[in-house]
Amino acid sequence: MTDTSRDAAALLRDFVNTLDVETGDDAIDTPGRLAAWLDGHDLVPTAVPAPGPASTTAGSAPGGGERDLDLARELREGLRTVMIAHHGPRPAASGADVLDGPANVLRGPANVPGGLEAAFAALPLRISLADGGPRLVPLAAPEDGRVREALAWIAAAVMESVADGTWGRLKVCQESTCRWAFLDTSKNRSRAWCSMRVCGNRTKTRAYRARLRTTGQAADAD
Repeated sequence: MTDTSRDAAALLRDFVNTLDVETGDDAIDTPGRLAAWLDGHDLVPTAVPAPGPASTTAGSAPGGGERDLDLARELREGLRTVMIAHHGPRPAASGADVLDGPANVLRGPANVPGGLEAAFAALPLRISLADGGPRLVPLAAPEDGRVREALAWIAAAVMESVADGTWGRLKVCQESTCRWAFLDTSKNRSRAWCSMRVCGNRTKTRAYRARLRTTGQAADAD
């Protein structure tokens, strides 16, 4: 990957969605599958041969041992936590995207997930003024650091998403059994579920049943 022409929001969404919370399926559950996913999203440096078929053995991916796998999961779940917080109230302001400015990128939740901060700190990033910068870009890594360099592109996509105004619109489904990431394109940023038909109805049905139970208990108490 040598530029940021990709859709930053789509990359962040797809990375968070490597874990299907509802089914438990994890697309990056081994170092080999992580390397394959990164390569499939054009994140592996082009100057180095792409990794071979996914493997379940630690270290089979280029630079991709268990520590890099743990780092990828830490980055993913930290991003998911921030995207949950994006459902929270936004202070009134003139200009819908005012809170998406670079100075506010991680104002997000009141307490930024420590795991996400640690993941960012572990990734090789630098500021570049090239190609219309400033922007974050990964530092070129030796072969044993290729996975971290690829993960650094995902971290850099956060700032790209801030710059194009999509960061605050990246959310995860409020249905607790789902947590699928999506981009909220609604005018007033009010979208709560990945699918109103499925998760929205599921949440509303559960709330309705809870109200019925509460009403029944109140009637019994009388």
